[in-house]
Amino acid sequence: MLSSQDGMSPLMEQLLFFHDHTMMILILITMMVGYLMISLFFNKFNYRFLLEGQLIELIWTILPAIILLFIALPSLRILYMLDEVNNASLTIKTIGHQWYWSYEYSDFKNIEFDSYMIPINEMLDSNFRLLDVDNRLVLPMNSKIRLMVTATDVIHSWALSSLGVKIDATPGRLNQTSFFINYPGLLYGQCSEICGSNHSFMPIVIESVSIKNFLKWI
Repeated sequence: MLSSQDGMSPLMEQLLFFHDHTMMILILITMMVGYLMISLFFNKFNYRFLLEGQLIELIWTILPAIILLFIALPSLRILYMLDEVNNASLTIKTIGHQWYWSYEYSDFKNIEFDSYMIPINEMLDSNFRLLDVDNRLVLPMNSKIRLMVTATDVIHSWALSSLGVKIDATPGRLNQTSFFINYPGLLYGQCSEICGSNHSFMPIVIESVSIKNFLKWI
């Protein structure tokens, strides 16, 4: 379910576009190589005394290099965009525990809470099994969010596929990332580090709301 979510941030949309761009190149290469291999199997020509072919060697050296440039340049561009953390409107501190998350709204006083997975016997019909939590992380859409991530015990990993965010929560270390949410709604994620026996039972849920509703909630 998590891997099938639509992109909810500009960076995730760029990652999806890059995936489609790369897949198209790979499909074209596969079709060309497949056609050449099949034609070699079925043609009746041979060239027993071929020692060198400088032109074809030049082509099959330069052509892959050009194709790799078409893949590498957009890849590097997205990589640098993912690392940029500038002019954040809101800072959230996320702390990984065994096995739940804690959140602190650093720009406001006394706003912090723990977020546990809802047990199966307490779930409502509208809840998703193993994905819903008792306290959602409420964030405003159309705002740059800075996320500071750490852990208290073992290495965890805060990951939301729909935002294109995956960052390790390491004890004694403060990592940071940023994201921008385009649309309102619920975003589901999970710890993606094998952090212990209950590793798969520490989900992440973001509730994206308008800035007006966010300020009311605060």
